[in-house]
Amino acid sequence: MRELTASLLRWHATGAQYAIATVVGVTGSAPRPVGATLAVDAAGTVLGSISGGCVEAAAYELCRQVLRSGTPMRASFGYDDSDAFAVGLTCGGTMDVFVHRVRAVDHPIVEAALRPPGPVALVRDLGSGAMTTVDPSRTVGADLDDAVVAEVRAMLDIGATGVRTIGCDAGESTFFVESFAPPPRMIVCGATDFAAAVCRVGGLLGYRVPLCDARAVFATRDRFPDADEVVVRWPHQYLANTPIDARTVVCVLTHDPKFDIPLLEIALRLPIAYVGAMGSRRADAERRTRLRAAGLTDAELSRLHSPIGLDLGGRTVAEAAVAIGAEIVAVRRGGSTRPLHATDRPIHPAESVPSRQ
Repeated sequence: MRELTASLLRWHATGAQYAIATVVGVTGSAPRPVGATLAVDAAGTVLGSISGGCVEAAAYELCRQVLRSGTPMRASFGYDDSDAFAVGLTCGGTMDVFVHRVRAVDHPIVEAALRPPGPVALVRDLGSGAMTTVDPSRTVGADLDDAVVAEVRAMLDIGATGVRTIGCDAGESTFFVESFAPPPRMIVCGATDFAAAVCRVGGLLGYRVPLCDARAVFATRDRFPDADEVVVRWPHQYLANTPIDARTVVCVLTHDPKFDIPLLEIALRLPIAYVGAMGSRRADAERRTRLRAAGLTDAELSRLHSPIGLDLGGRTVAEAAVAIGAEIVAVRRGGSTRPLHATDRPIHPAESVPSRQ
């Protein structure tokens, strides 16, 4: 939807009412991804596209119908073997499309999703068409059950978009969650065998994973096929000049003070989610002494997870990577790290109630 921002805001400035057709699901091959949007106003003006042409006319008519009735609609379009030229996808896939009306009263909700530079999700109830914008600290629009808000924020945290059926106090409801956020980044420093396994775990957890090392002979795509990018550069220089946010995690796996210390001096002063460093307890003590000598405070050093990872008793590289991933999840989600059978807290704890507007 964000590619339509300028045009939609012009419609909003006039108080226009319009209908939106959004691709909420795709099976097989389809010309446009989930989230593709077509909008039609009362005058019949069209913005955007959901199929590149093959079902645009049918989606247009659905928008016109919804504008007249105000009742949301959901429709599927797929390839028709009996008539390849009928409304459908000649590429062979199936698209699930949701159409709903946007009134002037809804404009602030849409704008809350279109304007912010930070992560935000637009949530649509696939039954009623009600909309809510959810960001990490508040919601704007229709009230959502806390369980729904928690699920939406979990999706937003990894930049996920899709349909979810969520049980809440009023029963099950089905929502389309459109996240406007890049995935969080896990910056892995050090071209080691442990790093290769951590890259794999990072991808499984939904992170975008760059692998960074200054040694070109070791930092190669062949050695790190699961990294999203391989950067040959001193890690501290890379970290000082790469985008970070409050979800970013940094894993220092270099085992070498000339890499570790300059890198950790920067990392521990950044507003990021997690900093971990690999090494023995003796290496950790020496590392902390060097960092104090470099001017880091006790508060800054308290953010360092070193030796990195949870004590799972693992022995292999893969088991170490799982322990590192588990610690990152626990730190970011507030987990106790105890076995579930030894706790009585909810398995899926609800988030605190956000402020609403």
